[in-house]
Amino acid sequence: MKHHLNKWFVALSVGALGLTATTSCVDPIKFGDSFLEKAPSTGDMTQDTIFNKADYARAFLWNAYSKLYYGLATNWNTVDGKMNTGMFEVLSDCWQSHNSWDGLNRQYYSGAYKASNEDSTNETRFGYNKEECWEAIRASWLFIENVERVPDMEESEKSRLSAEARVLIASRYFDLFRHFGGLPLVDKAYEVQATYEVPRATAEATVDFMIDLLDQAIPNLPWDLGEDDANWQGRFTKAAAMGLKCKILCFAARPLFNDNEPYCREEPQAAVENLQVWYGSYKPEMWKRCLTACQEFFSALKSNGFYSLMQADGTTCKDYRSAFNKAYFVRENNTELLISTRIIGKYNWDWWYYWGEWVTFGGYTPTLEYMKMFPMADGKPFTDDYLQDGAHPFFEGNDVNQPVRDPRLYETMLVNGASYGDHTAELWLGGRENVSDTEKENGQTATGFRNYKFFKEGKSSLAGNYLEWPYLRLAEVYLIYAEALLKDGQLAEAIKQVDIVRARVGMKGLAESNPDKNLTANADALLEEILRERACELGLEDVRFFDMISYKRADLFEKQLHGLKIYRNDGGGNTPWTGSTGNASEFPEKPANFKYEPFPLSGGARVWWNGFNPKWYLAAFPPSEVNKGYGLTQNPGWN
Repeated sequence: MKHHLNKWFVALSVGALGLTATTSCVDPIKFGDSFLEKAPSTGDMTQDTIFNKADYARAFLWNAYSKLYYGLATNWNTVDGKMNTGMFEVLSDCWQSHNSWDGLNRQYYSGAYKASNEDSTNETRFGYNKEECWEAIRASWLFIENVERVPDMEESEKSRLSAEARVLIASRYFDLFRHFGGLPLVDKAYEVQATYEVPRATAEATVDFMIDLLDQAIPNLPWDLGEDDANWQGRFTKAAAMGLKCKILCFAARPLFNDNEPYCREEPQAAVENLQVWYGSYKPEMWKRCLTACQEFFSALKSNGFYSLMQADGTTCKDYRSAFNKAYFVRENNTELLISTRIIGKYNWDWWYYWGEWVTFGGYTPTLEYMKMFPMADGKPFTDDYLQDGAHPFFEGNDVNQPVRDPRLYETMLVNGASYGDHTAELWLGGRENVSDTEKENGQTATGFRNYKFFKEGKSSLAGNYLEWPYLRLAEVYLIYAEALLKDGQLAEAIKQVDIVRARVGMKGLAESNPDKNLTANADALLEEILRERACELGLEDVRFFDMISYKRADLFEKQLHGLKIYRNDGGGNTPWTGSTGNASEFPEKPANFKYEPFPLSGGARVWWNGFNPKWYLAAFPPSEVNKGYGLTQNPGWN
């Protein structure tokens, strides 16, 4: 890269990272919340100061950790605000934004997005220069290159912390790679100078770069944090690095890059010709690499233990919901989290206040298509028969104590009849949770459903809690393994991995629940089931959007999405119920019979419903970077 100083690489003193000395021999640094909440106490320090004392060197790395990716929009700034309150996962078919002024509506749904927006606004889905990726990468290389100078640190710790820094670099590269493709490969902390050159690498070289970093790190990391997990959770482990390797290789093996045709033939084509957005042909060995990484991960898991899916204490829907909730939402005593990030400050009201505000604005409303993806409680697929007049798609007799669906549905979206505060949710038109929102197609009930995941029952239910981001969970690695086995022709073994995840919420096996799909022989049908299962298990965790992109699913992007209007069908009109608590058997007058009317979503209508352009699969680079002439080619379709 031929480059003049700007945010791509900041002139980095310790002060540029905001690091201050806060430790003493009687006040040990902890990576967990107590460390993150320490108040600054001294002024900026130089590199010589940092790497002359172990406590300062550790704090330098912990500060780099604070720049890891966090998926929820939580504040009004470039990084935490995401797409001006939006999340790019809402570009998938599972969610629709009805917040007219977020980046989703102003840039993407409208079709207004163009390359120049990457320089002119913070509303794009993932800014190349605006997500603290390069700051975290350079800080990590600075640590790796200087940690040997620390006089009061054991060699074993130096090796371990250097390994953690390598995983941090790999994770930040992956965050960029899945949006942009091949990247400039920064393999050292460049000194502040007038010019230097790091051209854009091929897609394959970028994958190899990330995997090499992880392979170097894995031997020098502990498998788990053991008894230190409570204070140090969030630090990278061998399990985290091995799991991330599986995730990267799975994404890299999919058709977006790994196909006999590039995803877009629209000019400019330099990135296609230079193999920066594909491999030039289909490479089956990419799936072999993914399968091997998965096998190595689960072999290590079998040998070392510690990590496991969070399991239910009983067999009720409430028990299964609790287990699933702990898996994605609760940090303490969580054996499923492989990589998690969180916001600094448990009692900093900004994050939960703003996140709660933006949910209520209608920024994350679940679609009818998403609701249908969740099976029945026994594992059988949901069918439209459950939407006939008088049917009960969520609870038998609309009795909250008799749920009939996959428990994950109730933890992901609020549906009619679910327990909600001191009453059961009234999502019929005119009900307490749906006073004209669906009819007008705005607000948090615009689709006839509300977001529940990461939101629960509103801001008050989040206050005083850490909202951790599940960057990688063990459940996802099981589903990645299933996909790799499928691509290897081992369909029966693939189904076994999916069934492990389904069993956690009490559902029967995939093949048993879908006898008409011949899943042990039909690879295409099984892949659809795996992708559906990923959507249900990992909703709003930045999975569905990338599944649609990496499989080049224009058919899903073009698909008209729907909401669901629910009407009282008992002669009571569209009015709230006057009861305050209980269920249908306790209060017989409570509405228990409804009419269901699917309707096409129009508010925030997506331009690509009438023709998706494949150039949207990858984002554009900022023209200001491309124009510097250091070899950063623009992605296809963006001028």
